[in-house]
Amino acid sequence: MSGRSSTAGDPAVSATAFPKQYRLIKTDEYSSVFGFRRALKSRHFLLHYRPRSIDEVPGARLGLVVAKRFLRRSVDRNLVRRLAREQFRLMRSRLGSSDLVLRLAVRPLMLDRRALAQEIQGLLSKATSS
Repeated sequence: MSGRSSTAGDPAVSATAFPKQYRLIKTDEYSSVFGFRRALKSRHFLLHYRPRSIDEVPGARLGLVVAKRFLRRSVDRNLVRRLAREQFRLMRSRLGSSDLVLRLAVRPLMLDRRALAQEIQGLLSKATSS
């Protein structure tokens, strides 16, 4: 018996999961968010957003853009993605029905996990109030 099947019915695990329905995957989905031309800015990130109608799938969806020109090492890019997904998972229930694209816009001088996580959390909090 695998470890996954034992947690399948656990509500604590499913509440913090990041299933495909909460991700932006297709190019058209990203284009529609960028085309809406609304964004919130922080020190290192831009959070592009587009509200969705109630007819569509409920809940927020997240897309990530972490360019190689800002973080050369894949380990660093993956760290930023993991931090963003974790903050999104924690705040997903408060984000309403919208599509979000978090984009790294400036090269961080130092990769401070706590500072980057707080910056992402601040942007997502702003998105809930907009």
